[in-house]
Amino acid sequence: MAFLMKSMLSNQVKNLGLGGGGDESKEESTPSDPAAAAGMTREEYEEYQKQMVEEKMERDAAFAHKKAERACLRVHLREKYRLPKSELDENQIQMAGDDVGLPEDLQKMVAEDQVEEEDKDSILGQLQNIQNMDMDTIKEKAQATFTEMKQAAEQKCSVM
Repeated sequence: MAFLMKSMLSNQVKNLGLGGGGDESKEESTPSDPAAAAGMTREEYEEYQKQMVEEKMERDAAFAHKKAERACLRVHLREKYRLPKSELDENQIQMAGDDVGLPEDLQKMVAEDQVEEEDKDSILGQLQNIQNMDMDTIKEKAQATFTEMKQAAEQKCSVM
């Protein structure tokens, strides 16, 4: 409560011009030169500013490269699963400018996935799937297919 009263009264007194001299001395004591404010000479301050700009440019370039790698991964996944393409990803890859590809870890994972898919698509992979199926189900499917073909042939052929 005392703090509130003190702050209110001091603000009113400053407005009247009775105690406003303290602010002027603060403004005069702060240097207008940013180099002096940082405690450096003018040359040191300029060098520091150059370094800051260079570091920012490097960070921005690294960030753009990471974004392009992620976009490349998304493009790859869209191609793999036959999803529609995104122009945003293609633009990010073009903006990176460099030869952007998948990171090494992701390339290994993609290669492993391709090997697994090739195994599933091969004859041996299909034979393994047949072993997992029930023989009665296979027989029923074969008989149903045979009867459908026979009925279709009877409808088209006048001799049968």
